[in-house]
Amino acid sequence: MPDDDPRFADAVRAGGGEIAPLSERTRGLVWLSYGDAQDLVDVLDAHPGIEWVQLPYAGVDAFSHVLAGYADRPLPLWTSAKGAYSQPVAEHALTLTLALLRLIPMRVRATSWPTGEKFGTSLFGLNVLIVGAGGIAVELIRLLEPFGVHVTVVRRSPGDLAGAELTVTSDRLAEVLPHADVVVIAAAFTDGTRRLIGAPELAAMKPTAILINIARGGLVDTEALTAALAAGEIAGAGVDVTDPEPLPDGHPLWNEPRVIITPHSADTPAMIAPLLAERIRENVEAFLGDGRFVGVVDVEAGY
Repeated sequence: MPDDDPRFADAVRAGGGEIAPLSERTRGLVWLSYGDAQDLVDVLDAHPGIEWVQLPYAGVDAFSHVLAGYADRPLPLWTSAKGAYSQPVAEHALTLTLALLRLIPMRVRATSWPTGEKFGTSLFGLNVLIVGAGGIAVELIRLLEPFGVHVTVVRRSPGDLAGAELTVTSDRLAEVLPHADVVVIAAAFTDGTRRLIGAPELAAMKPTAILINIARGGLVDTEALTAALAAGEIAGAGVDVTDPEPLPDGHPLWNEPRVIITPHSADTPAMIAPLLAERIRENVEAFLGDGRFVGVVDVEAGY
């Protein structure tokens, strides 16, 4: 557990576990390193008795090659923080949405009081399309409820999501995109979802629609997004994640007046520390007790 925050060690103890150096007795591993995933491989190779690994991220794409190596093994069981960070990330998605609809990027750049017609759009009653049906989508739907929006959810597997007026599978994305005023990307990043939003999808959107990405940068084709904004195919974009990341200095998106770029800050360390600590406590308790883990990773699906 290479992290100095005492809340994580306290969480292990609160779940009934104990903190101990790695040894042949080690059965559970709480992995808090955000560095080279190869270090995790080395630890697992040296300690084959480990039965459970808790990862620190909500998404596990940073560990994809590690997980691939265990796809045909029953152990260890992998859990992530998916769902644990939903509240701050959904809040950030709503913040970006409201800011873009109210033309805040243009307002903060202004150096004089504008004259003439006033512009801006209310969120009330709009059509919001959420791509992804995990914890972020659930929390965002809850936050959107007072605005009376019409929510459509696109998800990988069939099944309705509470609070959505319409839930469709991902093969119907092109069908629902043209009706959306706001498109929020909240899907897991896998080989199958890489560049899920590209030139055809952006062209299918309303010219008055905005795109929000608070998931992973690789879900959106950055060049296609840049071109769509320049051509006026969409009205704006709010991105907390980019591809590449960090977005290089001088990239055209930095100078696009209808874009808000935040530096992967939807869930800061200060925000997520207590949430991750609670996830650790729950899963230590599950490991030592009834096995009802939270955030179990589907190794084959990649999330």
